Parts: sequence; C-alpha cells; structure tokens
Amino acid sequence: MRDNLPEPEPLSALVDALRRLPGVGVRSARRMAYHLLQHDRKGAQQLSFALSHAVNNLRHCQRCHSFSQDEICETCLNPKRDDSLLCIVETPADQNMIEASHGYRGLYFVLMGSLKPLEGVGPRDLGFDKLLERVGDGKVQEVILATNFTAEGETTAHYLAEMLKSKGLRVSRIARGIPTGSELEYVDAGTIAWAFMERRSS
Repeated sequence: MRDNLPEPEPLSALVDALRRLPGVGVRSARRMAYHLLQHDRKGAQQLSFALSHAVNNLRHCQRCHSFSQDEICETCLNPKRDDSLLCIVETPADQNMIEASHGYRGLYFVLMGSLKPLEGVGPRDLGFDKLLERVGDGKVQEVILATNFTAEGETTAHYLAEMLKSKGLRVSRIARGIPTGSELEYVDAGTIAWAFMERRSS
C-alpha cells in the first residue's frame, strides 16, 4: 500500500484545524482544505477573518451565559420577553432552534454543555452557581428544562430539577415530542414548538 504524499506544513496544519469540527475526519478535512485553497481562496480568507473576529469579539452574556458582543445580550435586554420564565438549554444552537419555533417568549440560561461525571464535567463547570443566582432574582416563577434527551441531558435535567425544586421554584421538562437520543439543534421547529406546549412538571 502506497503511503500518502507528504503535505506542506501549512496544509497539514489546516487539515488538523478542520478536524476539530464535530463529525469531520481526516478525509473530510482534507477535502475542505483542498477545496478552499484550490477553488475558493477568497472564501478561505473570509472564513479566516470571520473566525478570528468571532473568537476575539464574542463573550458570554452575564445573565444567560450565551454568546454576546456586549456584557448583556439583546435577548436578555428585550423588554417584551417574559422574565417569569427561564428555559435552560445545553448550547446556543439549542437556544436558536427554540427561537425558530416561535413557541417560547421567556428568557434563557445556556449551560454550554451537560453533566458528564466520567469526563470530569460537573456542576461547577456548567455554571450551576451562576444559575442559582439567576433564578434567585425574585422574577423567575418557572424553570423549563430543555436539555437534550440523551443520557447526559437526562442526568443534567434530573440534577437541575432536584436543585431548583429545593429552592421552591416550579420546574417543568419539555415533553418528549423530541425523539429520544436526539439533539435540539437537529430537530425541526414544529416539533420543538409542540414539545413546549406539552411540557410537564418535573
């Protein structure tokens, strides 16, 4: 079997960088790199600038922990949102999908992950202390758990439900209109809207 041709260091570094994307293996990363360099150098420069701009200019919102250019994001500052409802999601992508459903007008808290004890990801890593401060503002009446229906998401939801109910808060879980094992980022907006309407106490 013939070995692959040696790659110039900049090309090899680009392939390694692209491999960091979820679901992208060596072959896919190499195809992307060759395409950008051979057919779309302008696109490659645009991608480079946009990525650098995002990394250098985005921060976490001080209230909801999602991405924001400012200390407090536009969603948290929107006076038309119902501040008595707080929806907890794992990622900003999940938040975007819920927004696309147009079935929810409350506020959010983004965990940026889920509990994974075997990987060393615990409550402190997900900002549970900041969440407790957030729900203790006297305005939040109901917390909606919209973590994914994966093993990690269910574990996170159970932990949060026990923690929040001990603080006297009403806690609900989005209904299983969301297929088991799925992630909100890949679920259609109609299914998400239905899940919110059919949410139950946790």
